[in-house]
Amino acid sequence: MPDMTIIIADDHPLFRGAMRQALSGMDGSPAVVEAGDFAAARKAAADNPDADLMLLDLTMPGVSGLSGLIALRAEFPSLPVMIVSAHDDPATIHRAIDLGAAGFLSKSAGIEEIRDGIGKVIAGEIFVPAGYDQNQEYEPEVADLLHRLQTLTPQQSRVLSMLAEGLLNKQIAYELGVSEATIKAHVSAILLKLNVDSRTQAVIQLSKLGSVAAA
Repeated sequence: MPDMTIIIADDHPLFRGAMRQALSGMDGSPAVVEAGDFAAARKAAADNPDADLMLLDLTMPGVSGLSGLIALRAEFPSLPVMIVSAHDDPATIHRAIDLGAAGFLSKSAGIEEIRDGIGKVIAGEIFVPAGYDQNQEYEPEVADLLHRLQTLTPQQSRVLSMLAEGLLNKQIAYELGVSEATIKAHVSAILLKLNVDSRTQAVIQLSKLGSVAAA
């Protein structure tokens, strides 16, 4: 893997070190960028626009559950994001893949599985743990919510993730470099698409997909 850059976003230094060791044994020893919280992960993605892959923990400071994946996919659509989590139940894997994850690695995976999974994702495949049933069905309420989230534009997804962080309209406008009126329009569209009446309800809906325990 010559000339390759991989971002490891995880708040546990020991785990980042273990992932770095696993990557060092791959062809070409890809360059590694580490991030210990979600803000650092976003900065790493912005600072490395040609990065080939981000390995993202579901639970780290600054983000909760799958909202981080939604935000990164909206802000950096060309960057493949592979979830790495101790929460490897079928429902979490299924939701991650449907929301745009390029793959899913369990934190209990061995070094060879880690290398195999990363290699497959780099090659354009979607990797999931062995034995995972990709054809399982959601509960109707979850399926409807996923469908509604998938109708959001990239900018609306970014705004929703910022609402989940507790930012005000003027703060979101500043972060995105647009007017507050534009953010108000985005929020109105988000509420309509999610079929809710308030920002709080929108965040609650988003949290239903990210309700995993802290790692």
